[in-house]
Amino acid sequence: MANLESTEITVAAGNGNTAQHAIEVLQGGGKKSRLARLLPFLGPAFVASVAYMDPGNFATNISGGAQYGYMLLWVILASNLMAMLIQALSAKLGIATGLNLAEQCREHFPKPVVLLMWGLMELVAMATDLAEFLGAALGFYLLFNIPLLAAGILTAIITFVILGLERYGFRPLEAVITAFVGVIALCYVVEIFLVKPDWSLIAYHAVVPQFRGVESVLLASGILGATVMPHVIFLHSSLTQGRIVTRDPKLLRRLFRFEQLDVIIAMGAAGFINMAMLVMAAATFNARGLNEVGSIEQAHETLAPLLGSASSVIFAISLLASGLSSSTVGTMAGQVIMQGFLRRHIAPWLRRLATMLPSLIVIAVGLDPTRTLVLSQVVLSFGLPFAVIPLVYFTARQDLMGVLVNRRSTTLLASVVAALIVALNLFLLYQTLFGGA
Repeated sequence: MANLESTEITVAAGNGNTAQHAIEVLQGGGKKSRLARLLPFLGPAFVASVAYMDPGNFATNISGGAQYGYMLLWVILASNLMAMLIQALSAKLGIATGLNLAEQCREHFPKPVVLLMWGLMELVAMATDLAEFLGAALGFYLLFNIPLLAAGILTAIITFVILGLERYGFRPLEAVITAFVGVIALCYVVEIFLVKPDWSLIAYHAVVPQFRGVESVLLASGILGATVMPHVIFLHSSLTQGRIVTRDPKLLRRLFRFEQLDVIIAMGAAGFINMAMLVMAAATFNARGLNEVGSIEQAHETLAPLLGSASSVIFAISLLASGLSSSTVGTMAGQVIMQGFLRRHIAPWLRRLATMLPSLIVIAVGLDPTRTLVLSQVVLSFGLPFAVIPLVYFTARQDLMGVLVNRRSTTLLASVVAALIVALNLFLLYQTLFGGA
C-alpha cells in the first residue's frame, strides 16, 4: 500500500499516477474536469458489471425475446435497478469495513453456517463458470469454426493470460475488462441500428409488468439470476476493500459517492446491453414468427439471412468478448469466495482447471449449450438470497459500517428486494418439483 499519513488515505500500490490522483481528488484538490476527477475511482463496478452481460444473459435474453417479444423488458429493467442497489451496498461494505462479504460472514456467523454458505457459493461459482466458459467456446466456434473442445481449451489459455495482469496492479486488469465491455456495447449499438425495433413497444413493455404462462416466469427467473449475480456481490466488496482506504468520516462519504457513480455508469451500461439483447431477439425473431429461435447457435445462423452477414459476425464477436471477460471475473470471484470463507488460497490456474471440467463434460456429452446456459442462470438465482440477505444485514449495522451505515429507507428497500428474490425462487422451486400442478 502507498501510505500517506497526513492524508489518512492509503491506496493500493503499483498503480502509478492513479493513486496520487485519487488522493488529490478526495482531499478536494486539483482543478481537473469532473470526468478527470472521476476517472481514478472508476473500475470496480465495471469489473463486476461483466457478470451482468455474460453468455448466460445471451441465452436467457434471446430465449425471452424470441418467445415473448418485448414483454419481459420490464424484468431486465427491474433486475438492473436491483443490481445497482445491491452492488452499491457491496462496494460500500468493502469501503467501510475493510473486509469483503465472505470475510464478514466468516467473522460473524457460526462455523456450520459458514461452511454451508461456502458450499452453496461454490455451486454458484461452478454454474457461473459453466455459462461463461461455454459462451466463450461458442464465440470461438461461431467466429472461426473451431471445434468446441479446442475452443474451450483456448478460452482457458486466454483467461490465464488476462488474470496474469493482476501482478501489475488493479489498473491493467480493469482496463482490459472495461475494453471488453466497450466491445460488447458497440456490437449491440450496431445490432440495434440493424434491426430497427419498435420503440413504442419498447417503452411500454419496459415499465408494464406482464407474464404469459409458467415458461415466462422461468425465463424471468433466469433473467434475474443472470442480472443480479451472487458471485459478484462477493467480488465487488473485495474489489473496494483495499483499493482506496481511509477512516476519516468525511473522506469515506466522498469516496462512496464516487463509487456510487462508478456503479451507476457501469450497471447502466450493463442494463442497456441486456435490454438490447432482448430487443434484438424480439425485433428479429419474434416479429417474424420465429418463436422457436431460442439457442445462441440458431440466433447466429438466422441473423445472417435476415439482416446480412455482418450482423451474425457482430453477434459472435460480442459473445466472445462476453465469454472471455466474464470467465476471468468468475475465476476472480471464486478465489474471493474460497479465501474469504475458509482462509484458503489456491492458485487461479488450478481453480480454472477444476472449474472448466463441468463445461468440458457438457461439450463432450453433447448437451444443448443454450439450454444448459439458461438452467445455469436458474441455479444462480437460487444462490442470490444467500448473498443478498447477509449483505443487507451487515450494511445495516452501525457498529460495522460507521458513517456509511444504511439509512432506514435503504435497508427497507434492500429488504424488499431480498424478499422478492426469495419469493420468486420459492415459486420456481415449486414449479420445478411439481410441474405447475
